[in-house]
Amino acid sequence: MDKQLSKQDNHFLGSGWAFPISFSAGNAELDVTQYENNINNSIDVILKTKKGERCMEPDFGSGLQEFFFRKMDETLKGEIRDAVESSLRNHEPRITVQEVDVDYPDLQLGLVEITVVYVYNQTNTRHNYVFPFHLKEGTNLG
Repeated sequence: MDKQLSKQDNHFLGSGWAFPISFSAGNAELDVTQYENNINNSIDVILKTKKGERCMEPDFGSGLQEFFFRKMDETLKGEIRDAVESSLRNHEPRITVQEVDVDYPDLQLGLVEITVVYVYNQTNTRHNYVFPFHLKEGTNLG
């Protein structure tokens, strides 16, 4: 997080409902996210949303779910990279994506690690976001 920006300087980053929607225990108020956390929360929602899932915005989301159970090769890396770049470009106007790196840290478990390097448009401050994504069925059987 960018500790150099004051609350007055980073108000443009916005605030909104936390996702998943939750309430604070003490005073039963709606939990909200602000500033850098709000953008990271927004990126998370975009990457986890399946295209067509929102009936009023059928193009919203990344559609990463269509890559489940696919062969983990260089072609898949390129397809995931393109899906992430285009979805963030179209649905998160507060940032500019500079780089998307897709890596396979654990082929056996089907883990795909997506690293997004981006800058805040208003301040040109660079940040990154790491999204773990599983392509194979999760199981706890040994």
